[in-house]
This record gives sequence, structure tokens and C-alpha cells, in this order.
Amino acid sequence: MYRRSTPWKRTALSALGGLITTVLVATAQPAGAASVPAAPADRDAMSRAFSSAAAEFGVPRDVLVAVGYGETHLDGHRGEPSQANGYGVMHLVSNPKSHTLEKAAELTGEGRTELREDTAANIRGGAAVLRSYADGLGLDTAERRSVDEWYPVVARYGGATDIGTARLYADAVYTFLSQGISADVAGGETVTVRPRAVEPERGRYAAAGSERGALSPDYPPAAWVPANAANYSAGRTASISSVIVHVTQGSYAGTISWFQNASSQVSSHYVVRSSDGAVTQMVRDSDTAYHARSANASSLGIEHEGFIDNPSWFTDAMYRSSAALTKYLCDRYGIPKDRAHVIGHSEAPGNDHTDPGPNWNWTYYMQLVGGSTGGGSVQLNFASYPTLSNGSTGAQVKAAQTLLTQQGHNAGTADGIFGTGTANAVKSFQQSRGLTADGAVGARTWTALLSAGATTVVREGSSGAVVERLQRALTAALGRTVSIDGQFGSGTAQAVRDYQSGRGLGADGIVGSATWSALQAGR
Repeated sequence: MYRRSTPWKRTALSALGGLITTVLVATAQPAGAASVPAAPADRDAMSRAFSSAAAEFGVPRDVLVAVGYGETHLDGHRGEPSQANGYGVMHLVSNPKSHTLEKAAELTGEGRTELREDTAANIRGGAAVLRSYADGLGLDTAERRSVDEWYPVVARYGGATDIGTARLYADAVYTFLSQGISADVAGGETVTVRPRAVEPERGRYAAAGSERGALSPDYPPAAWVPANAANYSAGRTASISSVIVHVTQGSYAGTISWFQNASSQVSSHYVVRSSDGAVTQMVRDSDTAYHARSANASSLGIEHEGFIDNPSWFTDAMYRSSAALTKYLCDRYGIPKDRAHVIGHSEAPGNDHTDPGPNWNWTYYMQLVGGSTGGGSVQLNFASYPTLSNGSTGAQVKAAQTLLTQQGHNAGTADGIFGTGTANAVKSFQQSRGLTADGAVGARTWTALLSAGATTVVREGSSGAVVERLQRALTAALGRTVSIDGQFGSGTAQAVRDYQSGRGLGADGIVGSATWSALQAGR
């Protein structure tokens, strides 16, 4: 137990008491390390920054490295903000509920720009904030020398108002201390923490227990920590038809805390931890999480701890745990286990996010989900369909190649590379539809390709693959995003009327033979 007589009622830093997102601190090695000359390439810059900040603010170096590693894997991400608007290796935060960036500026005299963008300044600012928390909790000089005594300070740095989430964060940091750290960072440097035995003084956090008390109501292996009711909608307006993969741009515990904050206005159904694949559910499957804009109503969102530009977060434990969850959800809700229905945030219609990014191994993930080395069906749903021509590459080229071959115009292997064979197939398709045979896939060619198929009459209330096909074609024809969820609701009906009126058709919102003919002719 925590040994001081008045440790938890001392709130000298109450102005920072409502932190929402995880805040981190820097640490240092013995003061003598600062006198070691820098290598010509400055390969020890971060280690020296930890050492200097630790010596200046009296924070154990290894604690601070472990905190930074838990937040960012010691990657400052070139000064770009996290999901919670946190910056740098130490994740100094500036948002409506947390102002540790501003606090660091006050304590150190560093400018906010420097704290955001300069690693040494950021580490120094984090160390200053951590020390201020230690002072507020009454740690004296002797206690500050003990790594174990910093547990409640670290927990407070996590920013969670929920005691269980705070413990989750601090336990992760102390696990890193116990196991040791060897992190390769920018400039060719390796920052290390040697493994050690830890016996943290948890104080009031001991009452939270080492495991979550509540279990997920929808996925038995997961814990249950509900998001704030302001961050999701009860119920759904569409049936569940997809799983969307996200990356948190932050830590596991920090993301859980952020989704518990009413000001965030975001959530997902599940969050997966990097180190061991632990899963926490935060929104019921039957409710609508705010994670993917137009796709929210028909999808389940899974957030993965980490940052898209740092592949070290995507561990085998995370892949396997997340894939088991996705397989379970697909089986439970009848979602096809293919890349048309298990998609990234970047692939959801109407979204401008880039996660999970190029470091996410889709082939391996889909193998784990359903055994398909090719990743299942080709992705056809996009927020827009820009013009493709000779030299274009990527997922949309692969989609066009697949659709061309399906319509009898052989584009060869769907490899995502727009070469001569693809151009010839495009020209052949264009000629068959009476379009200008220029070999480029523009709006008219996209519309004809995407709408090809059965001309079943559909109207408001219809659902299924034919509606999805219609929504794709309307997105291309109108040049604006139409929600591609397979549900013919009011938004789709309005898009149909807009298309019909723009083509001189009866604007009744019903897609019959005349509307299908216009779409398939690329009008």
C-alpha cells in the first residue's frame, strides 16, 4: 500500500485535475552521462535529452522512458498531433480538457512551438509536468529516488478520470520497466531500459484490481468499459455489413480515456492493445459508434493502439487478437470475410483519414481472419472515383481492372498497375457503351463500369448488393460521396432524384429500367 499519511487528498495542482488524454514525461540517466561527447551524427541525442531532463527535474530516467515508450514508442511524429491533439515523444496535450502542453510551457519557459516540434524541449516539458504532479502528491526527495513510488504519479499522467483506466495505463508503464526496453529511434540511436524487478506502490489504484471487473456483453474475451454516451448513438439505422480497421494515433489507455470524454465526440466499438492483444469493448455492437462518418450506421469499428507511420506497434499478438475478433463479428453478423467488407478507415466512403496506413499487413490479417491469402474480394467502395489513365496505380486501378474483366473486356491480372493491357480493355469497354474510346477511366466510364449488372428495380427501403452497386455508380456520376452501405435510405433517394433530374429523367427517386440504362451508358 501507499505509505504516506496524506497522499491522496493533496491536490496542489487541481488546475490540471481533469486530464482526458495520456500525458507523458521525460527522464534521465546519471548526471555524469551528460559529459560524454556527442557522436558526429548526434546518435545519442534522445538519450542525452532524457538524462538532462531527469537530472533537472528529479524524475527517474527509466520511469520517464517507459512512459514515453508507452505513449509513442519514442517517436515524435515530426510534430504532428495525435488523435487527442498531443505532441511529441512525451505526448504533451492541448485540447479542451487537457492542457499539459500549456503547463509544460509555464513550467519550463519553452515556447509551445518548441515543445511540439523539438524533441529535447518536449522531453524537458514532460519531465517538468511529471515532477509537478509528484510534488502535488507529496513525494519527498527520498521517495522520488524510488521507481516504485512513482506509480500514482504515472497513473495521473494517464489522464483518465476512471480509476480502472488510470491503473491500466500505469500498469503498462511498469510492465515496460519490468521487461526492459530497446527502442530504435530517429538518427540511428537506440534508447534502452534494463529489465528490473518492480513492486509499485499503487495506493488508491490498488482497489481497482489488476483486471477489469466487467466483461464485454458482445465479445466474451474482451473487457467492457463504456464510452461516454455523448460519443455514440443508441441503436442503428442500418444493418451491420462491414468491419472497419482503425489505428488510434495514441496509446491504448489514452484512447479508452478519450472515448470516455464527452468532448471528444468520437468512439469505436473495440480497442486492441499492441503489446499483448488485449481487447476492450466501449460501444455495444447494436449501437452506432462515431468512428467512420457516413459508414457509422452500418459498420463495427476496431481501433488498434499505435501510430500509422510506425510499424513497431503492429505486433503479432495484436494481429492475431484483432483477427479473432473480426472473424467472430463476421460470423455473428453474416459479414463476408473479404476486403470489400473488412476495410480500413481510409477506404470507408466519405472519409479523409489514412489509417491503418501502409504498414498494416492486410494479407497477413485477412489470412488470420479467413484464410484468404489474396485478401478476399477486390475493394470497390471508395469515397470518390478520380480519373485513371496509363501510369496510374493503386486499389482503384485494381477495382477498374476487375470490373473490366467481369464485363468481358480482359484487363489481365488485377495488379493495380494501369498499363497498355488495361488501356486496351478500357477502350474496348468504352466502344461497347458508345463512350469516347480514349482509354482513360473518367466519370462516365466509372459510372458505366460500376453500374453494370442486373437492372432490378430498387427504391427507398431496398437493401443489399444491388443497392451498393447503385450507390457506387451514383458517387461516380454525381462527383460527390454517396454513402455506400447497401441501404436505400433518404440520402440515396435524394441522390437518385438529383441524378434523374440532371439527365432529364422523371425524378421519382425510384431506380427502374430508364435510370439503370442511363447509368450503364455512362450518362
